[in-house]
Amino acid sequence: MRDRILDAVERLLVAGGADAIRLDAVAAEAGVSKGGLLHHFRSKQALIEGVLRRLVDRFEAELPPEGSPPGTFTRIWLDATIPEDDVPARGQGDRVAVALLAGLSGGPEVLAVLRRYYETWQARLAGDGLDPATATLVRLAVDGWWMARLLDLAPPADGLHRRVRARLAAMTEEVA
Repeated sequence: MRDRILDAVERLLVAGGADAIRLDAVAAEAGVSKGGLLHHFRSKQALIEGVLRRLVDRFEAELPPEGSPPGTFTRIWLDATIPEDDVPARGQGDRVAVALLAGLSGGPEVLAVLRRYYETWQARLAGDGLDPATATLVRLAVDGWWMARLLDLAPPADGLHRRVRARLAAMTEEVA
């Protein structure tokens, strides 16, 4: 039931942002009673934090282990966050967008959780065997790409999407 509830929260976040996350709306979307929802999540903040933690766990499962060859962490970071082909914005596949929405809308406690993950990821990127500035530039480009998609701030589409992603991928091949 917990996953069904979190799936519902993700759908509502993508469709309507944080304002769409109301306990009654989540219960209806998940097809559970409000009591069943409250058994697993006591508040809107707990729902949003639950979504964030689940998405981060899934993302971290895609990342390579410590001691991987140089540039591997940065390449997999890029592969796990920006698809090679442009896909419609706001689709259920936008895990990164949902995570960003959750981090931004869950209040300071949820944002603090996301910040701690980012500190760990940034340290791994900086120690990945690439020039740390290059690895960080890839991360910042990924974050900017997702923010552009999330807020519909003229995200690169079609051919430009592929060219930008290819340029970022080429940067991950420049081992220090």
